[in-house]
Amino acid sequence: MNKYISTKVYTILAVLMIISGCTTVYQSVKSPDFEALYGPSKPKQRYLIEDTDLAQGAISYHNDIKPILDSRCVACHACYDAPCQLKLGSTAGIDRGATKQLVYDGGRLKAIEPTRLFIDAINTQGWRDKEFYPVLNERKGSTQAALNNSLLAKLIQLKRDKPLPDTGKLADSFDLSLERTLECPTVEEFDKYKNKHPDWGMPYAMPGLSLKQEYTLMTWLQEGAKFDAQPPLSVVAVAAIKQWEHFFNRPSLKQKLVSRYIYEHLFIGHIHFKGQADEEFYRMVRSTTPPGQPVNEIATLLPYDDPGVTEFYYRLRPVEATIVEKTHFVYELSKDKMQRYDELFFQADYSVTKLPSYQAEIAASPFLAFAEIPYLLRYQFLLDDAQYFVSGFIKGPVCRGQMALDSIRDRFWIAFFKPGGAKGQPDKAKALHNFLTKQYATLSLPGTAGHKLGLFGFHKYDDLAEQYLKNKDAFANHLIEEFGGFQMEDIWDGEGSNQNAALTVFRHFDSATVVTGLVGDIPLTGWVVDYPIFERLHYLLVAGFDVYSSVDHQLASRKYMDFFRMDGENNFLRFMPADQRKEMHDSWYKGISGKIASYIDTPYYSAGYETGVNYQTTRYKKEFFNQLRQRLGKAAGDKDILNQCDEEACISKEASSLQQDIDVFMRKLAQFKGHELDVLPEMSLVRVRTKQEHSDLVYTLLLNKSLENITFMIGEDDRRERGLDTLTVIPGFLGSYPNFFFNVQEEQLPEFIEAIKHIQSSDDKEAFYSKYGIRRTNPEIWQYVDWFNAQHKKYRGVRAGLFDLNRYHNL
Repeated sequence: MNKYISTKVYTILAVLMIISGCTTVYQSVKSPDFEALYGPSKPKQRYLIEDTDLAQGAISYHNDIKPILDSRCVACHACYDAPCQLKLGSTAGIDRGATKQLVYDGGRLKAIEPTRLFIDAINTQGWRDKEFYPVLNERKGSTQAALNNSLLAKLIQLKRDKPLPDTGKLADSFDLSLERTLECPTVEEFDKYKNKHPDWGMPYAMPGLSLKQEYTLMTWLQEGAKFDAQPPLSVVAVAAIKQWEHFFNRPSLKQKLVSRYIYEHLFIGHIHFKGQADEEFYRMVRSTTPPGQPVNEIATLLPYDDPGVTEFYYRLRPVEATIVEKTHFVYELSKDKMQRYDELFFQADYSVTKLPSYQAEIAASPFLAFAEIPYLLRYQFLLDDAQYFVSGFIKGPVCRGQMALDSIRDRFWIAFFKPGGAKGQPDKAKALHNFLTKQYATLSLPGTAGHKLGLFGFHKYDDLAEQYLKNKDAFANHLIEEFGGFQMEDIWDGEGSNQNAALTVFRHFDSATVVTGLVGDIPLTGWVVDYPIFERLHYLLVAGFDVYSSVDHQLASRKYMDFFRMDGENNFLRFMPADQRKEMHDSWYKGISGKIASYIDTPYYSAGYETGVNYQTTRYKKEFFNQLRQRLGKAAGDKDILNQCDEEACISKEASSLQQDIDVFMRKLAQFKGHELDVLPEMSLVRVRTKQEHSDLVYTLLLNKSLENITFMIGEDDRRERGLDTLTVIPGFLGSYPNFFFNVQEEQLPEFIEAIKHIQSSDDKEAFYSKYGIRRTNPEIWQYVDWFNAQHKKYRGVRAGLFDLNRYHNL
């Protein structure tokens, strides 16, 4: 095969397609409603065509090509961490192409220009000006030239020329590390890339496309890679957009301040209209154009940056890219939500006299910017959808890699202080308000420095954060003296039904997940979160985090995060008996010395002041969480019967008899600890094959790694306590980045579980992975990816996105 992609190869493929009866069907309806609201459905691109330009039976991007890219390419090429910033989940991303510039660069000394798809350039030339190069043919010529000038075609053909082996592990030539040096060739550099890495065709480190998929894609590329119009918005969606945009843009000062507050909290997630089509999501944006006109999004780096215009409008812009799990967290708008906003923000008795400045020292501090909205209303807004707002940290751009996540434990539970404290204590609520008002300066975040932070600027904000812990400890002691120790009535109960009242956070080494409820066995630590913690968490790591910034900003954000953890843990310790707190605290922070120990070991947890919780046993932590579950009632969700089974027979009444039988084995697996778990990665998915294929079950296995402490950004392996590792087994799905798939026949479960427990040698591991694992070289791995994605959609509906395979291990 010479440097040209052989037309003969695709002639053979065409014959095979005809033999197998493969045809393409095209159907599309143009949407006047969509264009009336948002203008052209795509940025102006070379390849956008009208429906009438497609010949009957021609390949349609949306019907034929997008399903292939979504199922085989988006698994890696989506979000900020897409290799070479090549995002293949939308026509805009394909048209934009790739670049050699990194988004994540921990050594960057100067900020770079942002490259957010759909925001920072609006057409092909705009991206070329930002040094993105094409992956499609942008030259005129024959159909053969359309392939030979397409980087996408060349990379797919390279995989066809040099496929992976179909058994065993991948060769060491494949670098799968998160921080690997990326190869991002242009079409002109492809021959050099091919000679250097002949086995690095696409999909990278995975089997190639099927013949049918490859033929369809190559034919589309050969015909000019034309994009047909995307499906229209539904009529009900257009009506809902109109209603909500009217609400957000009402003219009163109070509405403008409330809308700004809501926008700064919802800008990053996916908004969905409750009860409407599962595939329709929106982003809340600021636009120079009013409702009813095409959106012209204001491209500021941060949501609280000055929009640069006097008049702007809050708009709901459709999400055009494929929904992927790692960035997908949903905020639902509905009639009930609008009523809740009205109850919280507009029926309450307060006045707004002016709108806050957009200067960083004000805008980056929510306590200053939104001081005229009573803090209890703001706090309740966060509590109503607590999982969503914690997900902003976990699924936003800040949360990538081990260094970003080593500030939290592998699994911990979160509860929340009740707004205003226990019922019948108005003086306590007033004292809380007065204390918070006096702490605005000490609550300043690194973002208030704007671009003037500097490499060592984090010291100032670390000192302020520590001063706040000191001030808060003195205030908490005063509250205890006046009102008594903290008690269960001080915990928010979710008003009896809101399951956001208790959360579980899992860390999977270099990614994380948050879910509602108390999941897993009793954790090592817990947080009790109050309003200052919750609000700062959002403004430090979501609203105020600039992924394109320099190392000073990123270092300051990471270091400040330690204080959130300590603050939440200190709140939790205040509910423990006073004589138990130091021992508990010291068990979380073993092996710490030097300067860092000065603030880690300082007892900012009301040492010497007794709790108000009445304990009946000496298993204080377990009893606290049992009392918490009783207080929350339905808001605590269902008890985890796989990982918290106190009786011989723990049975889920909702489960089928088949699942109940399999749960017995999974409950046994959940009891494994320490070195019995050495063979498992951080997150794996198990497909249990039953005698009826449509009844196959899914379980997620989550390794909870024990660490001496989590106060350092490096050296995690040196702090491992492998003998204390535990496992959480989840029926269904949890997580975004599966590290491995297991395929187990129902009758093999006893053998599978015993094998996990008794593996000793590398030969044992090899035999285990060969028998039960789905390796990257397995020719059927894509069928498993498709199956897991389809099941995930069935399990989680509107909240499900496609899994990411960037972190799939080579075991």
